[in-house]
Amino acid sequence: MDKSGILYTYEDNFRAYKIFIAANYSGAVVKQCSDFVFGETNKQPEFLKRFPLGKVPAFLTTSGLPIFESNAIAHYVADEKLTPKLHYQHSLMIQWIQFAENEFLPHISSWLFPYLGITLYNKQAEDLAIKETLKCLEVIENHLLYNTYLVGERITLADIVLSSYLVKPFKMILTPNYRNQFKNTLRWFNTLMQQTEFKKAIEPMVLCEKAPVIPAIKNQQKIDIPKQNISKEKPQKKQTKPKDEDEEDDDNIGLLEEKSAKDPFLDLPKGTFNLEEFKRVYSNNETSVSIPYFWENFDVENYSIWYCEYIYDEELKKDYMSCNLITGMYQRLDKMRKNAFASVVLSGQENNFVISGIWVWKGQDLAFKLSPDWQIDYESYKWKKLDARDESTKKLVNSYFSWEGDFLGKKFSQGKIFK
Repeated sequence: MDKSGILYTYEDNFRAYKIFIAANYSGAVVKQCSDFVFGETNKQPEFLKRFPLGKVPAFLTTSGLPIFESNAIAHYVADEKLTPKLHYQHSLMIQWIQFAENEFLPHISSWLFPYLGITLYNKQAEDLAIKETLKCLEVIENHLLYNTYLVGERITLADIVLSSYLVKPFKMILTPNYRNQFKNTLRWFNTLMQQTEFKKAIEPMVLCEKAPVIPAIKNQQKIDIPKQNISKEKPQKKQTKPKDEDEEDDDNIGLLEEKSAKDPFLDLPKGTFNLEEFKRVYSNNETSVSIPYFWENFDVENYSIWYCEYIYDEELKKDYMSCNLITGMYQRLDKMRKNAFASVVLSGQENNFVISGIWVWKGQDLAFKLSPDWQIDYESYKWKKLDARDESTKKLVNSYFSWEGDFLGKKFSQGKIFK
């Protein structure tokens, strides 16, 4: 049976990986349509007549028969080597394909897509996506503890489908902190990526080493900062629909870009405290030197000190997940670094962690109000302004700057500095 045909898709579509891999195993000749333009070709009447959903990948066999849905296409171009003959094992193959499609993919996509610039970033949505993704990875990890592959003792279509959905996550968001928790899964994934059939379909893998930064999305609307909410019920964020490109006013775009480029701290008094110099002292000396330097030079009139606590402590089960919350916040506040300093601490133990910290910045008000770009994470914390002249404040700041003592009654685990 000739399994060859034409595949309609765009470049680097992760849903197409499995089709090309399966074809490499079977010897089917799958040619990507060279003149396909996503958003144009798939809206044409001729295309919609064959593929009524207008989605890709879409496949046209050499005999002119259409197939849509990527798993169906991958199954068509595969051969018997990838599809177990025994009824039970064949059912297990379908089980893992369904798991990949209906359980794993929706959650990993919610986590990944904001970093690809496909969807708007939402902190609460990401937290939930990470939580559910890790549950799925635990299922895979536990299964691969005693199994080389997902079904039986050889590669099947199930391995191809699931691993295809892991390519971009391993390249972009599954940093070492995550990967180290799923060593069986990583072993299985690396084994697959070394196969010739995989190498022909997927560019060489380079595993990510650090968390990515959320890219700017054109026309993303800014959200006004609401009143502080420190209840245990997560606030719902309102997202407005972006305008279509042809609704934009070029002059307005220029004004928005000019406004966003301006340092939000620029209009505040300069003050006498040289924050950059303090950061150098802190980085290059013991805290026995840097902490006294801080108090000797701190400008109480033009700078303020704030204490924060993460309010969703029921989420803080794993140390690496909890630390990623801090790291992610730091990355999204990168443009604050020139005028802010922080020491945020993870304390406690597995399934019982808490996050708290000390922040210092220019001005007397909550700094996140100065820029909509800084308002992604702050709602997940409760904030308290401290009196820099009070001795209890000095003891608290000294403890967080030196990472010594108990933090919210729990033993120090890890600390991260924002500077």
